[in-house]
Amino acid sequence: MTSIAHNLVHSTLRLVLPLAAALWLSACAAPGGLGTTSQSDAIAHRSAADPAAQTSRPASLPRAVQPNHSSAADLLQGASDHPTQPGLAQSGGSLGLRPLIPSGPLLALGRSSATSHPVSVAPLEAPRDLWERMRRSFAMPDLDTDLVRLHEQWHASRPQNLERMVQRSSKYLFHIVEEAERRGLPMEVALVPFIESAFNPQAVSPVKAAGLWQFMPATGRSFDLMQNAFRDDRRDVLASTNAALDYLQRLHRMFGDWQLALAAYNWGNGNVQRAIRANRAAGLGTSYLDLRMPNETRNYVPKLQAIENLIRDPQRLGINLPVIGNHPFFDSVTLTRDIDVALVAELADVSIENFRQLNPSHDKPVIMAAGTPNILLPWDNALTFQQRLREHQGAWATWTAWRVPQNMSVAQAAQQHDLSEARLREVNDIPRRSSQLRAGSTLLVPRLGNHEADVPEHLADGGQILLGRDQSGSASTSPTQGQRSIRVTVRSGDTLSSLARRHSVSVANLRSWNQLRPNASLRVGQVLLVQRSAAPASRNASRTASAAPAPRSSTPAKRTGTASTAASNRPAAQTPVRSAQANASQSKVAVR
Repeated sequence: MTSIAHNLVHSTLRLVLPLAAALWLSACAAPGGLGTTSQSDAIAHRSAADPAAQTSRPASLPRAVQPNHSSAADLLQGASDHPTQPGLAQSGGSLGLRPLIPSGPLLALGRSSATSHPVSVAPLEAPRDLWERMRRSFAMPDLDTDLVRLHEQWHASRPQNLERMVQRSSKYLFHIVEEAERRGLPMEVALVPFIESAFNPQAVSPVKAAGLWQFMPATGRSFDLMQNAFRDDRRDVLASTNAALDYLQRLHRMFGDWQLALAAYNWGNGNVQRAIRANRAAGLGTSYLDLRMPNETRNYVPKLQAIENLIRDPQRLGINLPVIGNHPFFDSVTLTRDIDVALVAELADVSIENFRQLNPSHDKPVIMAAGTPNILLPWDNALTFQQRLREHQGAWATWTAWRVPQNMSVAQAAQQHDLSEARLREVNDIPRRSSQLRAGSTLLVPRLGNHEADVPEHLADGGQILLGRDQSGSASTSPTQGQRSIRVTVRSGDTLSSLARRHSVSVANLRSWNQLRPNASLRVGQVLLVQRSAAPASRNASRTASAAPAPRSSTPAKRTGTASTAASNRPAAQTPVRSAQANASQSKVAVR
């Protein structure tokens, strides 16, 4: 019986083992099978035999992954020298590789085996050119229209204008790109300042839109951009960029379309919403190209698309795009004391002009730490400034803020501080036609005697110049500095924040005007003073008289324009269709 069983097992093994061997060899022959190399190792073997093969990298193998070919070959232990099974010479797939049949026993790879043959991985190298970094992140749908080509040709025919604009952008663009990437936004948003201001942070439109992103005063206040006698955060590089990206994200959430969001940034979200409703009611499309809109807004997205195309492929249009390094241009330095701008420039070894370019919100001779705790300096100069400031023994600031105690003339205020009237007007931007100051005005004046105290926060954040009436009795005000007071009664549920939003002012100003402490609470029935801009009655009349008729648009809309005024303020990024500032002066009057 035992003999029969032994013979049966022996016969079975003689039948099964050849079959198992055949199945194993078939598995080896299949692409990626047991007896073949991995794709990266296969490329390594082919590259060693054929150097030309190194130039053709499969799309599936990312450039960031660089296999250690010698280690992989060592793992195979010369397996390529072993014979192949007849009929399987081309079973390695498109690479034409023969299956490798190992000799000796099959051993499992242990931990020591895996770690003794590491695979090196090279990280994806960051582009040295900021343009290349931006090209990788353009993500908005492309616009291909005649207007786009028109604006492309306009820039291509004016290389000097483009070069100046790019040169200005080199100081700010890296920061904007960083912020856009951090928020996960399409990189096209970083191009908006090219269209809005030609990257001039001091740009001001005829309707008082200001800064790189051209915020109107009311819109700036709604995004907490401080505007007072001492600074205008609409011009601040960091604050305005943060506010603009917040605004664009809000508009994109509102419309779900980036082209409509850009149109709303220029024309106002209310106008875009009304245009969409009108098209829906008429059974028409509601995309950017479908809507009836002013000529300036009709050109807005094509202008941006043209700039994007110039960056994507400058050679196509024969443009030599100046290189911008993919690294920060400036660094932020924290201040703990008030300091003169002249001293900052001296210690940092920069010109006052260069300092103003990075800190355009400051046009006064002193920086108040309570209102502006950070300044921007060129990257290499920031460390120099900090080291020299620690060694500085003299005074930091020679100017301070002074609140006018009672109504007085400008000449009287100057006399009290041993300052010429002309110098007081220059430092505080007091118009020549204004001769009277109202009580509560805040002026910059020289520090006298041993005065060393820094300007407190409520003055640094809430300083205003309130102009009175001159001796003839006529109003001595200007559209930018004239103020009128209104009284607001606190109701149930009101807070400083809600009142500030309701009246388009800042919380800091509310505290300053009413001498409220930072932790003060409101009570129902309390009366607060709110200062509002007091536009002269003749303002609209003078604007109408000086306005020139706007060019006809292919998408007419009811507008009021200031084209003749804007013609003298034409930016470097101007296009042949409409003046960017002239058009902005129309679309931003009531919206932005």
